[in-house]
Amino acid sequence: MPKIFETLDKIRPFYDVAYNVILFVCKLLLVADILITSYAVLGRYIPFIADPSWSEEAVLTLMSYMAVLSAALAIRRGSHIRMTAFDAYLPKGLVKFLDILADVAVLALGIIMLVYGWNYASPLGGRGFYVSMPWLSRFWMYFPVPLAGVAMIIFEIEAIYTHIKSFFVKEAQA
Repeated sequence: MPKIFETLDKIRPFYDVAYNVILFVCKLLLVADILITSYAVLGRYIPFIADPSWSEEAVLTLMSYMAVLSAALAIRRGSHIRMTAFDAYLPKGLVKFLDILADVAVLALGIIMLVYGWNYASPLGGRGFYVSMPWLSRFWMYFPVPLAGVAMIIFEIEAIYTHIKSFFVKEAQA
């Protein structure tokens, strides 16, 4: 049985790359948020700096991307919110099963976010435009939901695989 896990472990670098790319994007979004906010604040108090009307909508959109993508990163690291109060009192096999069950539920949520988020973002978002940026489609305001769905699906598949593998391979090797 471990032979199949050796084969499947060969795609683990894909998850590392996906994690690092999403982490890098989150860092860029944070830097952009800080720069835009700083520029907007300076524009309000320093007369010769223009106060951009688009700053609030841009910052809120960037923050929504950062929030949902960082939640997907938390799934990969296992640092998302979870209830572990009874884990010490339950059999280890049951805890692993419950972890898989929770991961399957989050995977289902990721699929729902992808499907319904895309169905919402593409027709509705494509019809409107930002008030302060009339050249930019509102699609980009709704796109974080399906994007986060994709990221959650990727990392939940890895988490489910890791939990299943732990049933067959000793924890020192996992």
